[in-house]
Amino acid sequence: MPTTFLTLPFLARRPAHAAGSLALPLLLALAACPGMASARPAPAYGAEPLTTLVNDYRIAPGSCRGRAAAPVAPLTAHPALSQVRIGAGTFIELALQQAGYAAERAVSVSVNGPHTPADAMAVLQEKYCSTLLDTHFSAVGSYREGNEWTLILARPAPPLPSETFPDWLEAGRAILAGVNAARASARSCGTRQFPAAPPVTWNPQLGEAALYHSRDMAARRYFGHKAKDGSMPADRATRAGYTWQRVGENIAFGQSTPDEAVAGWLDSPGHCANIMNPGFTEMGAAYGVAAEKRSGIVYWTQVFGHPR
Repeated sequence: MPTTFLTLPFLARRPAHAAGSLALPLLLALAACPGMASARPAPAYGAEPLTTLVNDYRIAPGSCRGRAAAPVAPLTAHPALSQVRIGAGTFIELALQQAGYAAERAVSVSVNGPHTPADAMAVLQEKYCSTLLDTHFSAVGSYREGNEWTLILARPAPPLPSETFPDWLEAGRAILAGVNAARASARSCGTRQFPAAPPVTWNPQLGEAALYHSRDMAARRYFGHKAKDGSMPADRATRAGYTWQRVGENIAFGQSTPDEAVAGWLDSPGHCANIMNPGFTEMGAAYGVAAEKRSGIVYWTQVFGHPR
Protein backbone atom coordinates (compact mmCIF):
# COMPACT_ATOMS: atom_id res chain seq x y z
CA MET A 1 0.00 0.00 0.00
CA PRO A 2 1.49 3.40 -0.92
CA THR A 3 2.90 5.32 1.97
CA THR A 4 1.79 8.75 3.17
CA PHE A 5 4.68 11.21 3.41
CA LEU A 6 5.37 14.40 5.30
CA THR A 7 8.45 16.31 4.19
CA LEU A 8 10.85 17.71 6.77
CA PRO A 9 13.80 18.93 4.66
CA PHE A 10 17.19 19.26 6.30
CA LEU A 11 20.13 21.20 4.89
CA ALA A 12 23.77 20.51 5.77
CA ARG A 13 26.67 22.60 4.48
CA ARG A 14 30.37 21.99 4.41
CA PRO A 15 32.65 24.88 5.41
CA ALA A 16 33.76 24.85 1.78
CA HIS A 17 30.21 25.69 0.74
CA ALA A 18 29.24 22.15 -0.27
CA ALA A 19 25.60 21.55 0.62
CA GLY A 20 23.74 18.40 1.47
CA SER A 21 20.00 18.49 1.01
CA LEU A 22 18.15 15.91 3.08
CA ALA A 23 14.45 15.19 3.10
CA LEU A 24 12.68 12.89 5.57
CA PRO A 25 9.45 11.13 4.63
CA LEU A 26 7.40 10.03 7.61
CA LEU A 27 4.74 7.37 7.76
CA LEU A 28 1.80 8.94 9.56
CA ALA A 29 -0.97 7.21 11.41
CA LEU A 30 -4.48 7.72 10.10
CA ALA A 31 -5.32 8.97 13.55
CA ALA A 32 -8.42 10.72 14.77
CA CYS A 33 -7.78 12.73 17.94
CA PRO A 34 -4.68 10.79 19.16
CA GLY A 35 -3.92 11.60 22.79
CA MET A 36 -0.72 11.63 24.75
CA ALA A 37 -0.39 9.14 27.59
CA SER A 38 -2.01 10.45 30.75
CA ALA A 39 -0.44 10.26 34.18
CA ARG A 40 -3.83 9.93 35.88
CA PRO A 41 -4.47 6.88 38.07
CA ALA A 42 -5.74 3.78 36.30
CA PRO A 43 -9.52 3.36 36.52
CA ALA A 44 -11.18 0.43 38.22
CA TYR A 45 -11.76 -1.20 34.83
CA GLY A 46 -9.96 -1.00 31.53
CA ALA A 47 -11.17 -0.63 27.99
CA GLU A 48 -11.56 -4.32 27.15
CA PRO A 49 -15.38 -4.13 27.09
CA LEU A 50 -15.06 -1.50 24.38
CA THR A 51 -13.82 -4.04 21.85
CA THR A 52 -16.86 -6.19 22.55
CA LEU A 53 -19.13 -3.22 21.99
CA VAL A 54 -17.38 -2.46 18.69
CA ASN A 55 -18.02 -5.99 17.46
CA ASP A 56 -21.63 -5.84 18.64
CA TYR A 57 -22.03 -2.73 16.53
CA ARG A 58 -20.38 -4.31 13.48
CA ILE A 59 -22.64 -7.36 13.72
CA ALA A 60 -25.82 -5.26 14.00
CA PRO A 61 -24.98 -1.64 13.11
CA GLY A 62 -28.48 -0.47 12.32
CA SER A 63 -27.32 2.88 10.96
CA CYS A 64 -24.31 5.11 10.38
CA ARG A 65 -24.70 8.86 10.02
CA GLY A 66 -28.43 8.53 9.62
CA ARG A 67 -28.28 5.90 6.89
CA ALA A 68 -28.95 2.19 7.09
CA ALA A 69 -25.73 0.18 7.49
CA ALA A 70 -25.12 -3.44 6.56
CA PRO A 71 -23.54 -5.86 9.05
CA VAL A 72 -19.83 -6.57 8.68
CA ALA A 73 -17.55 -9.26 10.10
CA PRO A 74 -16.43 -8.85 13.71
CA LEU A 75 -12.83 -7.95 14.49
CA THR A 76 -10.32 -10.20 16.22
CA ALA A 77 -8.89 -8.81 19.45
CA HIS A 78 -5.10 -8.72 19.40
CA PRO A 79 -3.10 -8.00 22.56
CA ALA A 80 -0.45 -5.91 20.77
CA LEU A 81 -3.13 -3.46 19.67
CA SER A 82 -4.04 -2.86 23.31
CA GLN A 83 -0.46 -2.63 24.56
CA VAL A 84 0.79 0.04 22.18
CA ARG A 85 0.28 3.69 23.12
CA ILE A 86 -0.44 6.30 20.49
CA GLY A 87 0.71 9.86 21.18
CA ALA A 88 0.83 13.01 19.07
CA GLY A 89 3.10 12.40 16.09
CA THR A 90 3.28 8.63 16.61
CA PHE A 91 3.90 6.60 13.46
CA ILE A 92 1.26 3.99 14.19
CA GLU A 93 2.53 1.25 11.87
CA LEU A 94 6.05 1.56 13.30
CA ALA A 95 4.73 1.60 16.88
CA LEU A 96 2.73 -1.55 16.18
CA GLN A 97 5.72 -3.25 14.59
CA GLN A 98 7.77 -2.53 17.71
CA ALA A 99 4.95 -4.07 19.76
CA GLY A 100 5.14 -7.22 17.65
CA TYR A 101 2.31 -6.56 15.19
CA ALA A 102 3.15 -5.91 11.53
CA ALA A 103 0.29 -3.85 10.10
CA GLU A 104 -0.48 -3.24 6.47
CA ARG A 105 -3.08 -0.66 7.54
CA ALA A 106 -3.90 0.79 10.94
CA VAL A 107 -5.92 3.63 12.44
CA SER A 108 -6.51 4.95 15.93
CA VAL A 109 -9.57 6.90 17.11
CA SER A 110 -9.94 8.45 20.56
CA VAL A 111 -12.55 10.20 22.63
CA ASN A 112 -12.05 12.05 25.90
CA GLY A 113 -14.61 12.45 28.66
CA PRO A 114 -16.81 9.35 28.90
CA HIS A 115 -16.74 7.44 32.18
CA THR A 116 -17.91 4.02 31.00
CA PRO A 117 -17.31 1.79 27.97
CA ALA A 118 -20.92 2.24 26.88
CA ASP A 119 -20.63 6.02 27.01
CA ALA A 120 -17.34 5.88 25.09
CA MET A 121 -18.88 3.64 22.46
CA ALA A 122 -21.81 6.00 22.02
CA VAL A 123 -19.44 8.87 21.21
CA LEU A 124 -17.20 6.74 18.98
CA GLN A 125 -20.22 5.46 17.08
CA GLU A 126 -21.50 8.98 16.56
CA LYS A 127 -18.17 10.38 15.35
CA TYR A 128 -16.44 7.43 13.70
CA CYS A 129 -19.10 4.95 12.62
CA SER A 130 -17.58 4.68 9.12
CA THR A 131 -14.24 3.73 10.60
CA LEU A 132 -15.80 1.22 12.98
CA LEU A 133 -17.56 -0.45 10.05
CA ASP A 134 -14.59 -0.38 7.68
CA THR A 135 -14.17 -3.82 6.15
CA HIS A 136 -10.47 -3.22 5.47
CA PHE A 137 -9.74 -3.90 9.15
CA SER A 138 -9.68 -7.34 10.75
CA ALA A 139 -8.17 -6.75 14.22
CA VAL A 140 -8.92 -4.46 17.14
CA GLY A 141 -7.46 -3.37 20.45
CA SER A 142 -8.34 -0.71 22.98
CA TYR A 143 -6.99 1.05 26.03
CA ARG A 144 -8.09 3.65 28.53
CA GLU A 145 -6.07 6.34 30.30
CA GLY A 146 -8.17 8.39 32.68
CA ASN A 147 -11.28 9.28 30.73
CA GLU A 148 -9.56 9.04 27.37
CA TRP A 149 -10.55 5.95 25.39
CA THR A 150 -8.57 4.80 22.34
CA LEU A 151 -9.44 2.19 19.76
CA ILE A 152 -6.88 0.78 17.33
CA LEU A 153 -8.13 -1.02 14.24
CA ALA A 154 -5.66 -2.79 11.98
CA ARG A 155 -5.09 -5.29 9.23
CA PRO A 156 -1.93 -7.45 9.40
CA ALA A 157 0.69 -7.18 6.71
CA PRO A 158 0.81 -10.09 4.31
CA PRO A 159 3.92 -12.30 4.27
CA LEU A 160 6.76 -10.78 2.32
CA PRO A 161 7.31 -12.74 -0.90
CA SER A 162 11.03 -13.02 -0.16
CA GLU A 163 11.52 -15.69 -2.78
CA THR A 164 10.58 -13.22 -5.51
CA PHE A 165 11.97 -10.06 -3.91
CA PRO A 166 14.94 -8.75 -5.92
CA ASP A 167 18.52 -8.61 -4.76
CA TRP A 168 19.25 -5.23 -3.15
CA LEU A 169 21.50 -4.20 -6.03
CA GLU A 170 18.82 -5.11 -8.56
CA ALA A 171 16.29 -3.12 -6.55
CA GLY A 172 18.68 -0.17 -6.33
CA ARG A 173 19.17 -0.11 -10.07
CA ALA A 174 15.40 -0.28 -10.55
CA ILE A 175 15.14 2.83 -8.37
CA LEU A 176 17.85 4.45 -10.48
CA ALA A 177 15.84 3.73 -13.63
CA GLY A 178 12.71 5.23 -12.05
CA VAL A 179 14.61 8.34 -10.97
CA ASN A 180 16.08 8.89 -14.42
CA ALA A 181 12.69 8.40 -16.04
CA ALA A 182 11.35 11.14 -13.76
CA ARG A 183 14.29 13.47 -14.46
CA ALA A 184 13.79 13.11 -18.21
CA SER A 185 10.78 15.46 -18.13
CA ALA A 186 9.94 18.75 -16.44
CA ARG A 187 8.05 18.19 -13.20
CA SER A 188 6.21 20.06 -10.45
CA CYS A 189 7.33 19.20 -6.93
CA GLY A 190 4.66 20.85 -4.84
CA THR A 191 4.84 24.56 -5.70
CA ARG A 192 8.31 24.31 -7.23
CA GLN A 193 8.82 23.78 -10.94
CA PHE A 194 11.79 21.77 -12.14
CA PRO A 195 13.01 21.46 -15.73
CA ALA A 196 14.21 18.15 -17.04
CA ALA A 197 17.55 17.17 -15.54
CA PRO A 198 20.40 15.02 -16.85
CA PRO A 199 20.34 11.39 -15.70
CA VAL A 200 22.23 10.37 -12.59
CA THR A 201 24.64 7.46 -12.72
CA TRP A 202 25.00 4.56 -10.30
CA ASN A 203 27.71 4.95 -7.70
CA PRO A 204 28.63 1.77 -5.77
CA GLN A 205 29.85 3.70 -2.71
CA LEU A 206 26.53 5.54 -2.41
CA GLY A 207 24.83 2.17 -2.90
CA GLU A 208 26.78 0.77 0.05
CA ALA A 209 25.86 3.79 2.18
CA ALA A 210 22.19 3.26 1.28
CA LEU A 211 22.40 -0.46 2.02
CA TYR A 212 23.97 0.13 5.43
CA HIS A 213 21.30 2.62 6.49
CA SER A 214 18.38 0.54 5.20
CA ARG A 215 19.57 -2.57 6.99
CA ASP A 216 20.39 -0.65 10.14
CA MET A 217 16.89 0.87 10.30
CA ALA A 218 15.34 -2.55 9.69
CA ALA A 219 17.47 -4.27 12.32
CA ARG A 220 17.13 -1.61 15.01
CA ARG A 221 13.52 -0.61 14.33
CA TYR A 222 13.85 3.14 13.78
CA PHE A 223 13.14 5.53 10.96
CA GLY A 224 15.22 8.64 10.42
CA HIS A 225 18.21 10.18 8.71
CA LYS A 226 20.18 10.10 11.96
CA ALA A 227 21.31 6.54 12.62
CA LYS A 228 21.54 4.95 16.05
CA ASP A 229 25.31 5.45 15.95
CA GLY A 230 24.74 9.19 15.48
CA SER A 231 25.79 9.27 11.83
CA MET A 232 24.07 11.41 9.22
CA PRO A 233 23.87 10.73 5.45
CA ALA A 234 27.06 12.64 4.65
CA ASP A 235 28.91 10.70 7.37
CA ARG A 236 27.77 7.38 5.93
CA ALA A 237 28.75 8.44 2.40
CA THR A 238 32.20 9.41 3.66
CA ARG A 239 32.48 6.14 5.58
CA ALA A 240 31.73 4.26 2.37
CA GLY A 241 34.62 6.06 0.67
CA TYR A 242 32.67 8.71 -1.24
CA THR A 243 34.36 12.13 -1.47
CA TRP A 244 31.43 14.45 -1.79
CA GLN A 245 30.60 18.03 -2.60
CA ARG A 246 26.89 17.52 -2.01
CA VAL A 247 24.88 14.65 -0.54
CA GLY A 248 21.12 14.13 -0.30
CA GLU A 249 19.01 11.30 1.07
CA ASN A 250 15.43 10.08 0.76
CA ILE A 251 14.12 7.33 3.04
CA ALA A 252 10.82 5.49 3.26
CA PHE A 253 9.31 2.34 4.68
CA GLY A 254 6.29 0.21 3.95
CA GLN A 255 6.43 -0.04 0.17
CA SER A 256 6.79 -3.48 -1.38
CA THR A 257 8.59 -2.64 -4.64
CA PRO A 258 11.16 -0.18 -5.98
CA ASP A 259 8.49 1.38 -8.20
CA GLU A 260 6.25 2.03 -5.18
CA ALA A 261 9.14 3.66 -3.33
CA VAL A 262 9.92 5.99 -6.24
CA ALA A 263 6.24 6.86 -6.70
CA GLY A 264 5.95 7.75 -3.02
CA TRP A 265 8.99 10.02 -3.16
CA LEU A 266 7.71 11.74 -6.30
CA ASP A 267 4.40 12.43 -4.55
CA SER A 268 6.23 14.26 -1.75
CA PRO A 269 7.51 17.75 -2.67
CA GLY A 270 10.77 17.62 -0.70
CA HIS A 271 11.74 14.16 -1.91
CA CYS A 272 10.66 14.98 -5.43
CA ALA A 273 12.96 18.03 -5.27
CA ASN A 274 15.88 15.78 -4.33
CA ILE A 275 15.11 13.53 -7.28
CA MET A 276 14.89 16.46 -9.72
CA ASN A 277 17.88 18.37 -8.32
CA PRO A 278 20.30 18.95 -11.23
CA GLY A 279 23.09 19.39 -8.69
CA PHE A 280 23.09 15.65 -8.06
CA THR A 281 24.99 13.56 -10.61
CA GLU A 282 25.26 10.15 -8.91
CA MET A 283 23.04 7.90 -6.85
CA GLY A 284 22.88 4.68 -4.87
CA ALA A 285 19.83 2.96 -3.40
CA ALA A 286 18.97 -0.15 -1.41
CA TYR A 287 16.46 -1.72 0.96
CA GLY A 288 16.48 -3.59 4.24
CA VAL A 289 13.87 -5.97 5.62
CA ALA A 290 12.86 -6.43 9.24
CA ALA A 291 14.29 -9.63 10.72
CA GLU A 292 10.87 -11.33 10.73
CA LYS A 293 10.25 -11.36 6.99
CA ARG A 294 6.65 -12.22 7.68
CA SER A 295 6.23 -8.60 8.74
CA GLY A 296 6.56 -7.39 5.18
CA ILE A 297 8.14 -4.15 6.43
CA VAL A 298 10.78 -2.88 4.00
CA TYR A 299 13.01 0.15 4.65
CA TRP A 300 14.25 2.06 1.61
CA THR A 301 17.17 4.47 1.30
CA GLN A 302 18.17 6.54 -1.67
CA VAL A 303 21.45 8.54 -1.49
CA PHE A 304 22.31 11.23 -4.04
CA GLY A 305 25.70 12.80 -4.47
CA HIS A 306 27.93 15.14 -6.38
CA PRO A 307 31.61 14.26 -6.06
CA ARG A 308 34.40 16.70 -5.40
